[in-house]
Amino acid sequence: MKREIRLPLTAQGRLDRALADALGLGRAAVKRAFALGEVRVRGRRARASDPAAPGALVELDVEEPAGPPAPEPDAPLAVVLEAPRFVVVDKPAGIAVHPLAPGEGGTLANAVAARYPECAAASPDPREGGAVQRLDLETSGCVLFARDPEAWEALHAQLRARTVEKVYRALVAGRLAAGGVSSAPLAQRGGRVVAAPDAEAEDRLLAKGLKPRPAETFYEPERRFAAHTLLRVRITTGVMHQIRAHLALLGHPVAGDVLYGGPAAALPGLERHFLHAARLAFDAPEGGRVAAESPLPRELEAVLARLPPG
Repeated sequence: MKREIRLPLTAQGRLDRALADALGLGRAAVKRAFALGEVRVRGRRARASDPAAPGALVELDVEEPAGPPAPEPDAPLAVVLEAPRFVVVDKPAGIAVHPLAPGEGGTLANAVAARYPECAAASPDPREGGAVQRLDLETSGCVLFARDPEAWEALHAQLRARTVEKVYRALVAGRLAAGGVSSAPLAQRGGRVVAAPDAEAEDRLLAKGLKPRPAETFYEPERRFAAHTLLRVRITTGVMHQIRAHLALLGHPVAGDVLYGGPAAALPGLERHFLHAARLAFDAPEGGRVAAESPLPRELEAVLARLPPG
């Protein structure tokens, strides 16, 4: 959908945010328009990080905003924890959390909308269907949905404050003798992230218009095999692909994750990433601390059973 808009005289800050506010669209749709090179200011291609110029004429081609996920009553849904104002469900690998385009189905949010229709109106971006956080396509485990807008805001505020406990289990290539933490900032570039392990690397990314975000990944060995280690991983931040990028940076990529680990990450018989969101703990909107836990899926347990012992 081609649009032409003149930024208000009060516009300030980044261009992508000013455009989203002026158009009344979700930032994801505007972000995609920038990624496709479909935004021009005074006839010249613009970047999302450019400063918003008050009164500037902006031309862009933006996708129609997706509405709430259509209910799919026949879609399977495994509920981990249910409460009056939220629900935690178990996402299988290979299923997206929510639709990205109008009419898209087959996502977790479509299944949630059928059983908990109120979730569809809980999130500010309707297409999210009440989802408070997301997992990568090939990552399984706990996903939190709010059942009303106030609950979504309260739960999302905890994510921003880093008070939500997020624990994963990951099988990685190689043997780790001890745990630790990786805190390299991460910058998004296309469909992946790039780590900035030192100040020089961070400066290079900034020079390319990329902004590294703070990220912390704590890990500890849970079980060792001949050529792999099963880790318990805890994150306080939520940068895209954070765990995968940090563990690959350490030289121990997630098994099955060839995007970040290359051939070293391949494991015969594993058709997905060995990364599972095992636990979420947070303050319930109704009051009190709650925790939801998801066991390893059977296909991942089967992988562990085939590995030679350490």
